[in-house]
Amino acid sequence: MTQTELKEFLDSKVDQYNNRDFINEDPVQIPHLFTKKEDIEIAGFLAATISWGKRPMIVKNCLQMMDLLENTPYDFVINHTENDLEKLSDFKHRTFNGIDFQFFILSLKNIYLKHGGLENVFSKGIDNNSLQPAIHQFKKVFFEISHPIRTTKHVSDPLKGSAAKRINMFLRWMVRQDKLGVDLGIWKTISPAHLSCPLDVHTGNVGRKLGFINRKQNDAKALLELDRSLRKLDPVDPVKYDFALFGLGIFESF
Repeated sequence: MTQTELKEFLDSKVDQYNNRDFINEDPVQIPHLFTKKEDIEIAGFLAATISWGKRPMIVKNCLQMMDLLENTPYDFVINHTENDLEKLSDFKHRTFNGIDFQFFILSLKNIYLKHGGLENVFSKGIDNNSLQPAIHQFKKVFFEISHPIRTTKHVSDPLKGSAAKRINMFLRWMVRQDKLGVDLGIWKTISPAHLSCPLDVHTGNVGRKLGFINRKQNDAKALLELDRSLRKLDPVDPVKYDFALFGLGIFESF
């Protein structure tokens, strides 16, 4: 395919998958449960954090998370008591457990009270039109308070080689201006042009078959290759192609 033909093909796949039907089986449905900005971003961050494994189990455990937060994530974060935190102790999703969940609540409280919230933290770290340095800075802020060492593995760092798939997915949800009802686009201080595609096994495999990625590992260097390719196709909204790559991989076995 020529570059023009490839763009037309992928644009058609974006049109096919970037619609509200996508929400039904995807963890992006979790932040859609809320209307308050802070509830949306906290729910989205927690849902993205545990988004690995089979999607039905992810969604089930995300809903359990929201139930434990009494379906008022921001109020719980800001006003929780020690007894409230104790109720989170039995939560488990794969290697993310109650200890991790409790710390996430404590750190989010610190971020909202001391740093102006999640959007403010991420918006300060953008460098060279990329949010990957911002993710690195976010991790430093997230763990600036006393924390369990085990929990640090649940926040990725692109500057240490990670593709940071789950955080990039969360950022896509918060930043991308999607008029079709999937991504929420509630953050106005960050441009969608700075987003990176959430790189997982599906997007990685399809990206390689299409010639976007040469590197074998799904790591930060592979993500940079993918970013460069997708930004050539659409410099304004490059991560819209996440829908195309993911859909081709998981639904069409491309």
